[in-house]
Amino acid sequence: MATVRRSALATMRSLITPEGVDLQVKLADAGTRAAAFLLDVVFIATAAIAVTIVALFGVRGLGTDEMQPLFIVWIIAIFFLRNVYFIAFEAGRRASTPGKRIVGIRVASRNGAGLSVDQIIARNLMREIEVFLPLSIIAGRSGMGVADTLTTVFGLVWALLFALFPLFNRDRLRIGDLLAGTWVVEAPKRTLMEDLSARQDPVAKTFQFSHAQLDAYGIAELHKLEEVLRRDDYFALRAVAETIGRKIGSTPQAHDARPFLTAYYGDLRAHLERKLLLGTRKADKHARGSNAGPTRLP
Repeated sequence: MATVRRSALATMRSLITPEGVDLQVKLADAGTRAAAFLLDVVFIATAAIAVTIVALFGVRGLGTDEMQPLFIVWIIAIFFLRNVYFIAFEAGRRASTPGKRIVGIRVASRNGAGLSVDQIIARNLMREIEVFLPLSIIAGRSGMGVADTLTTVFGLVWALLFALFPLFNRDRLRIGDLLAGTWVVEAPKRTLMEDLSARQDPVAKTFQFSHAQLDAYGIAELHKLEEVLRRDDYFALRAVAETIGRKIGSTPQAHDARPFLTAYYGDLRAHLERKLLLGTRKADKHARGSNAGPTRLP
């Protein structure tokens, strides 16, 4: 039992948000990551086959000379297909591809901030060097009928070294993760949770916030606040309440932390939704806004 507990603790990491809150995350194991990657490869291969079949029907009347340039275009198209697949899905709100979603993992930035486009592009383009380039060399030489044992061994060893790299560092990082500053962490599926903004808390109803106070934060902070409320950790709630209180000019008592945050979450969510309807999207707290002191209803 103690061994299992130590093993679990060895994969736990502190993820410090920009608000200074420590969100504990669990690193995804190598087997889960491999399963997710294989599922994504299946999805990409299925899409590639479909595109190829459609293309063949379109060019079936062309001769061999005309097919060679089209074959080069096809190779480039497949390159873009697989990279757009990984980048587009990981750039989304869930930060995970369909394969990752199925096995319950996602990508996270190691500095606690939101994933940037640069990080996502870096970690995924590096996969070309780690996996697809050596396999393409083997497949290309085989297609030309000049594949030999040395080429095959070289390509496989190349791919294997990069594939096993996560096993030789404590954070289980790929080369791409190392360069991009990312982690792959567990994000298990949960049953549909309650709408936090609909919670009936009599103490929370005594708080009221002005537009200026609600402009202090944006969508990114709303998501972080929701995560903290769902974790329901007393110390995290208190720390976040104090941080938000200082930001908007309030000093909530320790016993008011949850009601204060519940009220602020509901009002901030409604405030941001109203702004979205008017065509204004406040991505995070760094967007322009103003602060003022909160009040309590009598």
